[in-house]
Amino acid sequence: MFLNFDENNVMKTVTMVATTFTDEYSSTVSPARLFRALILESHILIPKLIPQAVKSIEIQGDGGAGSIKVINFAAGSQLQYVKYRIDEINPETFTYSYTLVEGHGLSDKLESVVYKVQFEVSADGGTVSKMTSTYTTLGGHTLDEEQVKIGKEKALGMYKVVEAYLLQNPDVYA
Repeated sequence: MFLNFDENNVMKTVTMVATTFTDEYSSTVSPARLFRALILESHILIPKLIPQAVKSIEIQGDGGAGSIKVINFAAGSQLQYVKYRIDEINPETFTYSYTLVEGHGLSDKLESVVYKVQFEVSADGGTVSKMTSTYTTLGGHTLDEEQVKIGKEKALGMYKVVEAYLLQNPDVYA
């Protein structure tokens, strides 16, 4: 809960509710290769692999914490773009966290959306990808879980395209 002022400069209390989702995916590709493809080199690789969905990815800043990543979607998409602020990026521990700061995913019902990704080595030398997303709603609004599910399915689809590319090209990012 926090205090805010309305258009008449009257103080009001705003209630926020956080909802967190955690998902895990397994892959036979190593964490280092997935991290490089999906995080470090995503601005190069993803528009090449799925140009029908992603027109371009721009990085504003040096690519480290505090940088902004802008994903521009292809013509005909329901979304035009989204902007994320990189909160943490660590290629040694294969961790990445970022916050949605602008675009379709934010509305007058959402205060923030924070994502955390961790790529861990699995017993077979592949990867267990752990992804957490925390949606903080404003004013007692409820989260549209169907929209969250659609977004997660699209993200998993992109993950699977990159994974398939890495499996077909074992020397890429090796």
